[in-house]
Amino acid sequence: MDLLIREAKKADCPRLLELIAELALFEKAPEEVTVTSEEFEDAGFGEQPVWKAFVAEVDGFIVGFALYYIRYSTWKGCRMYLEDLIITEAYRSKGIGMKLIKTLVKEASEKGFSGMLWQVLDWNGPAIGFYKKLNASFDSGWINVSLSKEQLSHFDLSDLG
Repeated sequence: MDLLIREAKKADCPRLLELIAELALFEKAPEEVTVTSEEFEDAGFGEQPVWKAFVAEVDGFIVGFALYYIRYSTWKGCRMYLEDLIITEAYRSKGIGMKLIKTLVKEASEKGFSGMLWQVLDWNGPAIGFYKKLNASFDSGWINVSLSKEQLSHFDLSDLG
């Protein structure tokens, strides 16, 4: 297996979106992927990119990626937030995820980030097992909270003028 880990390029975005769709299907939420290819490309490679990714290629074909952005903590400073770590099913358990994690750790260290964090679904046993091998900490004290695009559009902003 000829594995190459490299920074993602704009031309990789269609394949990254395929992998995102595969992840959403695995997580039983394919309808939740609403980002357009244009939005995705602009967010990564437009005038003000907000994410960066590393891809894993085997024999020239992208089989996985790790996408992160910078999160700022008022307590900890700049931290790497790993949004997605995806390895297509046929290539799991071959060390590719670990190579991507190590690439992220190197990046976080070189950029002086105060840490790295991410989320995992509580039913995803293989991922939890992988993260335990990293000696990662699991935080049970926080609850995820969000507002969807639709919820934002229905928010009453009349008192702001």
